Amino acid sequence: MKTILLLIFGLLSIQAIAQSPVRVAVAGLSHGHVGWVFNSADKKVIQLVGIYETNPDLVNLFAEKYKLDKKLFFSDLNKMLDETKPEAVSAFGAISDHVIVVRACAPRKIHVMVEKPLATTFADAKEIQKLASQNSIQVLTNYETSWYASNQYVNDLVSQGKLGDIRKVMVNDGHQGPKEIGVSKEFFAILTDPAKNGAGALIDFGCYGANLMTWLLKGERPISVTAVTHQDKPEIYKNVDDEATIVLQYPKAQCIIQGSWNWSFGRKDMEVYGNKGYAIAVNATVVRQRLQEKAPEETIKLDPRPAPFTDPFAVLADVVQGRLKLDTNDLYGLPVNVTVVEILESAKQSAKSGKTVFLK
Repeated sequence: MKTILLLIFGLLSIQAIAQSPVRVAVAGLSHGHVGWVFNSADKKVIQLVGIYETNPDLVNLFAEKYKLDKKLFFSDLNKMLDETKPEAVSAFGAISDHVIVVRACAPRKIHVMVEKPLATTFADAKEIQKLASQNSIQVLTNYETSWYASNQYVNDLVSQGKLGDIRKVMVNDGHQGPKEIGVSKEFFAILTDPAKNGAGALIDFGCYGANLMTWLLKGERPISVTAVTHQDKPEIYKNVDDEATIVLQYPKAQCIIQGSWNWSFGRKDMEVYGNKGYAIAVNATVVRQRLQEKAPEETIKLDPRPAPFTDPFAVLADVVQGRLKLDTNDLYGLPVNVTVVEILESAKQSAKSGKTVFLK
């Protein structure tokens, strides 16, 4: 009886440890999505152990808004990592800072999650991938569209052969513009800085289509990338594009990515056309499909994806604690997102030169 009780106690202890909040630190507070981390901390998904931020105004703003102890804040990234010993770090600064965060975290065996995209340059993306491999850490890239039940449903149709071979994909993402929707001045400064963000709408919203197309084609790289960018509102966005169209050509398929700060309203949708049928992910939970020529179009309403796919920090916690294993073609994973950055860099080159860029 004593042995059985000890066994039960041991199993319960293991379960409690496995489900305990993951110790997470934040690197940067200037990104507009940073509020997610505090919401997840409230849900006990994670334990917030430290915040790195050099802007004292942001420190005071967030300390007051979320009633945070000032002892959580550090102006030195390395000091924060050494003193708080997080299991994972979430980067909420400029995209160009992602590689700096990984350089600090990887040797310390600390996992990292960044906001999309992975990096501003292909060289940085490859360095991040190398550091992650050398130090056996996960580096995740958070896209809202990764959680969409609609995108998962369409990908399942592709995998099941119900659409046939993919021939054309159209991905439309964006909104009216950062200023128009009222982002913070700190986030606006990042988005409109070609060094910190990499470009304007091309990076901010072009990354979604590159991410989804690479995933749909199981990691295949395009043969060529052609892009056209424009400044429809140069009085607001004088240093970066606010309009971008990217065409990815594959041996037997084409993808048109439209990333814009000029849409009438915010949108994130995807159209996938095969040689047997098509499916359109209208939003997170609605799909329109037509699988046979003689069949009418159907509208499918889906339930949201189950936990942990309702919260990026729940995904991070499950990955860190080993409950969720990412495959090599995961939307969050490094292989797909390194290719995303290669595509985006090629798109910038194409837009600048006015010529198609052929990938080696």
